Amino acid sequence: MCTGRVDLEFILRAFANGQDGVLIGGCRLGECNYITHGNFDAFATAHLGKKILAHLGLNPERLRIAFMSAADGNRLAEINDEFVAKIRSVGPIVNGEEGMEKNTLAFKLAAARKLVPFLKLVERERLRAPEKTEQAYRDFFDSEKVNALIDSILQDKLAVSQIMLLLRENPLSTSDISKQLGLNPSDVSRHMNSSSRHGLVRYDTSSSRYALVQ
Repeated sequence: MCTGRVDLEFILRAFANGQDGVLIGGCRLGECNYITHGNFDAFATAHLGKKILAHLGLNPERLRIAFMSAADGNRLAEINDEFVAKIRSVGPIVNGEEGMEKNTLAFKLAAARKLVPFLKLVERERLRAPEKTEQAYRDFFDSEKVNALIDSILQDKLAVSQIMLLLRENPLSTSDISKQLGLNPSDVSRHMNSSSRHGLVRYDTSSSRYALVQ
């Protein structure tokens, strides 16, 4: 299967199912067997996936992408050994070096998975290098401008997604949301004002709590 078909959802689902790490192996950049050159799409997906892990409080090195040819058997073995050693040093994804409890991990990954359709659209429209060459893609995703864009999108969208999941359980006040997610109350208010304008939440003045619009 071409690595271009490795969806961001597949990666997040693997972690949600308890995998401690995900290794994606594909053809060398510029040597794709298909005219679509899907391995460049996989490169972008992996970079975005690493960013998501970091914003969730997980070690981004739990995800790796490597490019090699069919003749690189020894290289594949080396990469596998390196990745296994790295994951062992990081520890299990639940209660590993990040100290992430099972329920917290499940909640954060569920929020991230809700964003996959939106993030795929962003990747298509705003996260494509000007040309499909290895150097162009590496320069593009190493640039401060691109990484600042990704960080700003993820910071807001992940926060809103987590808030929506909390409100599915029961209405909450700004301070409740702030405490549960560790967010600044002013940021929570900003997110709620925006969500209210989009018809996603409503504010109950009698209880001073936000609730999802049914």
